[in-house]
Amino acid sequence: MARRRQIYEGKAKILYEGPEPGTIIQYFKDDATAFNAQKKGTISGKGVLNNRISEHIFTLLGQIGVPTHFIRRLNMREQLVRQVEIVPIEVVVRNVAAGSLSKKLGIEEGTQLPRTLIEYCYKDDALGDPLVSEEHIACFGWATQEEMHDIADMAIRINDFMCGLFAAIGIRLVDFKLEFGRLWDGDYSRIILADEISPDGCRLWDMNTGEKLDKDRFRRDLGGEVEAYQEVARRLGLLPEGADTTVLDLDTHRKKRGKD
Repeated sequence: MARRRQIYEGKAKILYEGPEPGTIIQYFKDDATAFNAQKKGTISGKGVLNNRISEHIFTLLGQIGVPTHFIRRLNMREQLVRQVEIVPIEVVVRNVAAGSLSKKLGIEEGTQLPRTLIEYCYKDDALGDPLVSEEHIACFGWATQEEMHDIADMAIRINDFMCGLFAAIGIRLVDFKLEFGRLWDGDYSRIILADEISPDGCRLWDMNTGEKLDKDRFRRDLGGEVEAYQEVARRLGLLPEGADTTVLDLDTHRKKRGKD
């Protein structure tokens, strides 16, 4: 089999050239980073779980009419996605005060916000992904006004859907981040949802206990990261109750099958 050409490697994923023009293979790693990669580690099996969770959420969003880059899941760690030009803006949707918002504004973590808050950050790890305004975005031409309208509208729609999705399984959607890209067709482009949606980029709290079921467990040295990610997958119906969880390591799985 011909060696695939790597296009890009980020903190949590590797992108490879896809089998057809206009496609990319997105590989989910187990690497974990926090505080703009100042803290690094590994969460065993995270890539497998994030691949499955993101596939599930993107599929549901596609069914309600949200355009996404997702085409299909290829295997345990890889997805086939549409190639897009990423808008260099990270969109953060907040329902509850937590993380940097609580620290910067002195709002107690866990405080329900009076309305959903959308923040924009300029995607640049070296600069620490600084918070920017729509004026900055317009001034530097990172996105047009029409594109920003589409992004804001989709972010609110995604938030409404995901709040209901997670509430139904006893999880409070505190906040999450989104990335969008331009899908080009000749000289025309449209904005679609890209990247991933998983416990890596969402704050998810158990509604009854307040237990964190996301990457904050890694950020704050709470431990139990794998179990938290598995719990999210289990509640979403992606891991059968009482089953042998999931295949988190391909080599181990192959050896086990060889012995059966």
